[in-house]
Amino acid sequence: MNPDFYQKNRRALLDKIGGGALVVITGYGEVQRTHDAACWFEQEANFWYLTGVDLPDWWLVLDGTHGTEWLVSPEISDTQAVFDGSFSPETIKSGSGIKTIIERDEAVRRLRQLVKHHSIVYTTEQPSYLREHGHFQLNSAQAELKKTLERTFQTVQLCNRELAELRTIKQPEETTAIQAAIDVTIGAIEAMKQSLSGAKYEYELDAILTQAIRSKGARHAYDPIVASGINACTLHYVKNQGRLSKKELVLLDVGARVNGYAADISRTYSLGTPTKRQHAVHDAVREAQERCINLLKPGLSLQEYQAECEHIMKTALTSLKLSTERYREYFPHAMGHGLGVDVHDNLVGHSSLRPGMVLTVEPGIYIRDEQIGVRIEDDILITENGFKNLSARLSTEIR
Repeated sequence: MNPDFYQKNRRALLDKIGGGALVVITGYGEVQRTHDAACWFEQEANFWYLTGVDLPDWWLVLDGTHGTEWLVSPEISDTQAVFDGSFSPETIKSGSGIKTIIERDEAVRRLRQLVKHHSIVYTTEQPSYLREHGHFQLNSAQAELKKTLERTFQTVQLCNRELAELRTIKQPEETTAIQAAIDVTIGAIEAMKQSLSGAKYEYELDAILTQAIRSKGARHAYDPIVASGINACTLHYVKNQGRLSKKELVLLDVGARVNGYAADISRTYSLGTPTKRQHAVHDAVREAQERCINLLKPGLSLQEYQAECEHIMKTALTSLKLSTERYREYFPHAMGHGLGVDVHDNLVGHSSLRPGMVLTVEPGIYIRDEQIGVRIEDDILITENGFKNLSARLSTEIR
């Protein structure tokens, strides 16, 4: 992204909070993977949206009152620099459009001085549903920064919602990046389809997807799902180790990340000649997805969309002689979600669809006792007059 993009986002955030606000936010810190090795680093989405900095443990300080902005670098020891590399200040400055980089101790000193001008400081933290119901250890960087700010400022407020509202409506640069990620993902799936008939294990298909994505200089936006048979009934199945059978369907859920933005596409294919029942389930999901996509238009209330999608899915279950009383057993996830820097991006600040929103449409039917799981997912841009299916060129056929 051009540094103008990040500068524009920083100005928009200050305008939304109040032009004279003080904002201090952090990127993620590195997280342990094994005994002495870190996981592959992926930046916190809000921090990346405002800075483009893709390194751990950095801070951003925006002082709207004085019209100043700084990036705060972590301390990197000589040993760490040898093993993990160091950063180029000029590269960081030119990429982010921020001219001043200071060290952590200097930042803390300046923040103490800013208390004279700001009784309130704005920051970000992990979403409440993750803090309350998350089933994994959360990255601690945001909580640690918040504690630091609370020791200095009278009031610490969150600007998560303001950032979420800004990120909900995509700018042209963002939709271009999402389309690029989708194109890479489609190419990977098409390459993988050529090996469907000869593959014996899920990991063989996983490997083809990964090679195709990495060969374009992109990375996975999330761990890909290659789930055959009953494995497809586990929604976030990522082991990709099962043996493939010509008698089963295989569900793929994969998305590349390009220029900071994610794709998210699902398809379900037959490894051999599909049975009548497999074909019927796939056709029901495919028809439901088409009907749900065709609902999309500016002004459609999210509540109405959800209600219509539920009706469509219950009709699909009835056509398969499945009980609608077990609706959430057969269709346990949402019809879709926002898409952007985060794979599950926010749709915040609007009660109805608006041009510039990008969302997925992903109906699925999962019948565990029949070992059938089908999901079909496309990425949709809401336009001034309706919608554009950004991933439409990838066929939704079962073969």
